[in-house]
Amino acid sequence: MKLARLRKGNTILPVIVTDKGNFDISDFGEDFDPQFFNADGIHKLNSWWAEHKDSCPQVKEELSYAPPVKSPSKIICIGLNYADHARETNAKIPEEPILFFKSTTSLCGPNDDVIIPMNSKKTDWEVELAVVIGKRASYVKEANAMDYVAGYCLHNDYSERAFQIERGGQWVKGKSCDTFAPLGPWLVTKDEIKDIDNLRLWLTVNGKTMQDGNTSNLIFKIPFLISYISQFMTMLPGDIISTGTPAGVGLGMHPQVFLKEGDVVELGIEGLGKSRQELKGFQG
Repeated sequence: MKLARLRKGNTILPVIVTDKGNFDISDFGEDFDPQFFNADGIHKLNSWWAEHKDSCPQVKEELSYAPPVKSPSKIICIGLNYADHARETNAKIPEEPILFFKSTTSLCGPNDDVIIPMNSKKTDWEVELAVVIGKRASYVKEANAMDYVAGYCLHNDYSERAFQIERGGQWVKGKSCDTFAPLGPWLVTKDEIKDIDNLRLWLTVNGKTMQDGNTSNLIFKIPFLISYISQFMTMLPGDIISTGTPAGVGLGMHPQVFLKEGDVVELGIEGLGKSRQELKGFQG
């Protein structure tokens, strides 16, 4: 299934996305939040959809996408998880996964405007595959790790490089600005993706291709990441793991290139849809 959340006025419509369009499943009675995942919601929804799909109304209005996952407890990110990206930033290829967080307040819809933070001079892009955790995960064995996956999303891990690198402390300062985590358009359940280790991911800025990679080049694969992270923290249903970005970020270019007001960033991952963000200046 492809699950999405659409904004209609002050309400959110949970929908199932099909080749025939978006179908309102409000009568199912649940949003795609931690409680939904914790209660085996995907399995229950799949059964409900089989029985009710013919009576669900099609959403024919042009509505904007909200993040496909509501209120995750944390967004866990993996740094330097593609060797070509590590090389372009003159970083050593990590011997173990580098973990950092994005604040959950950075989460936004896939096509929402991205706000360049106050005093920012080095706002950058990063197309990434995001994994959505389906059940409580603590001390998970790698062999069983995929049992904890609910599905996958497209994510743009925006970064303010000066905040991240030049201001001391952890990377989280450069990763957590409002609107810095556009997610979606869809949550695609894991059964829909036949080979998660062979998906093309790409990103353009103002129509120019900047990133064009493949998940086959991940240094640390998804089962290992889930097992590894679970040794240090408990992941809860609905939590998000963003698995890293391939080469082509502005930080790695010579000369470096960063985003400015009016720029348009478009990105996608095979099977997970596309998103588009326009950069806006901070208004105060």
